[in-house]
Amino acid sequence: MSQLALAVADLPPGQATEVTVGGQVVALFNVNGTFHAVAGRCPHRGGPIAQGFVDGPHVSCPWHNWTFDVTTGENVASADLKVARYEVRVEDGQVWVHLG
Repeated sequence: MSQLALAVADLPPGQATEVTVGGQVVALFNVNGTFHAVAGRCPHRGGPIAQGFVDGPHVSCPWHNWTFDVTTGENVASADLKVARYEVRVEDGQVWVHLG
């Protein structure tokens, strides 16, 4: 089941934010008008991924610079390291995230 995360207007292209969806922390990204969602904590030490440096589809964890592709959830240095990626849909100006 999808849950409302935020309004499209609240997250401009090139930006990220942290939202809570279904009790879970989710990092939400707007990459050139397309929304992506991944788990909100870095698997390395639990850093807040949404607070990292965003460069196109990549985000670097602000604590230790682990970098992930938000479109796949994969670490750019090793595809074996991943963060969970969630399905996102935009409907009527709202961003919905599906955790299941």
